[in-house]
Amino acid sequence: MSRWNTILHLLFSLCFCLSANTARAQQPHQSWLLVPERVFDGQAMHPGWAVWVQGDTIAAVGPVAAVRQHLPEGTQHIGLAGATLLPGLIEGHSHLLLHPYDETSWNDQVLKESQAERVARAVVHARKTLEAGFTTARDLGTEGAGYADVGLKAAIEKGVVPGPRLLVAGPAIVATGSYGPKGFAGHVRVPLGAEEADGHDDLIRTVRRQIGGGADLIKVYADYRWGPAGEAMPTFSQEELNLIVETARSSGRPVVAHAATAEGMRRAALAGVQTIEHGDGGTPEVFRLMAERGVALCPTLAAAEAIMQYRGWEKGAAPAPERIRQKRAAFKAALEAGVTIVAGGDAGVFPHGDNVRELELMVEYGMPPLEVLRAATSVNARVFGLDDRGRIAPGLPADLLIVEGDPAADIRALRRVRAVMKGGQWVVRPE
Repeated sequence: MSRWNTILHLLFSLCFCLSANTARAQQPHQSWLLVPERVFDGQAMHPGWAVWVQGDTIAAVGPVAAVRQHLPEGTQHIGLAGATLLPGLIEGHSHLLLHPYDETSWNDQVLKESQAERVARAVVHARKTLEAGFTTARDLGTEGAGYADVGLKAAIEKGVVPGPRLLVAGPAIVATGSYGPKGFAGHVRVPLGAEEADGHDDLIRTVRRQIGGGADLIKVYADYRWGPAGEAMPTFSQEELNLIVETARSSGRPVVAHAATAEGMRRAALAGVQTIEHGDGGTPEVFRLMAERGVALCPTLAAAEAIMQYRGWEKGAAPAPERIRQKRAAFKAALEAGVTIVAGGDAGVFPHGDNVRELELMVEYGMPPLEVLRAATSVNARVFGLDDRGRIAPGLPADLLIVEGDPAADIRALRRVRAVMKGGQWVVRPE
């Protein structure tokens, strides 16, 4: 290299460094050292750890003294005495286009609320979910609102409205004649809360259409309340469920199955779905099958309790209804069989922003608090294929929740939100 080339190279390097330093000076709060009393990294609780966030990324985590050695000038230190720092929680089963049934019945939401109203509500629901510390959510069906969840996801990603990172299903797939709203005269055509499809060609076409519409995953109803007396019964045949999973999988997308009967769960597990939602009627045999085949259970305990309370059950003042006793027994059997449990409450049946209710019930029904914390972070991330979430580790996006107290000792501490960060930006700022 000539002398003049060397000088030009040095000048260029100097200008680059000055520009970089100027940019950092203009953004003094892009580097944060967060020092809580303890850090839950998605697997274990670590007293005396700190987390360094640089831009939108976790730069380092570990003992406070070790992390402090690498901090750049201008890093803002935030002490969080008495607090726990966790990965942003992951909601495994929500319906952002729905609101609680004691406000407006499901039928009336589907039939009487305009899509504009439902999207406006969903925007509010997304913000409340995020502010509660859930930085990612699976939205498992728009219930009559088409692909509105795809649009909501795009608006969040573009920064138009605040909300969690979303995995969306669009309209769920149901067998013809099985889903609602129902009870109308034969000559009356009403919109359904999901998309009907049957048989080989129709199912392939429907799955592909939903993929083209922007669905991240396919949701199917493996059973529903269409038995002779309105009881839950299987809908799709084994061959149909196999076909749905095979078609979705060829595009790299998973299938999740609503299933509340033992036979519906059995067929779904054999088909190879990613998760079974609800699982109320699961038997030890079915849960063993799920464990063997690596199919996870999303129990939605909070939705079951909410529905029974809407019907008049006063929890703590009256014996548990049969549905709740069955739910408790199924959850216990799943744990005993070694089924992977993911955390998702069916928010929308109960208020968005109250998502921690599911985690509290998981503890109440017999799951240790630390296991529940794993379910809502690293386990959900692993099962849902989200390798960049659910843990506190260098290089991952800075999606963080800070709460007062220790949720491994008392899961209710998750309600005491002190701060929420998504992608390095404060959603709820620490005081």
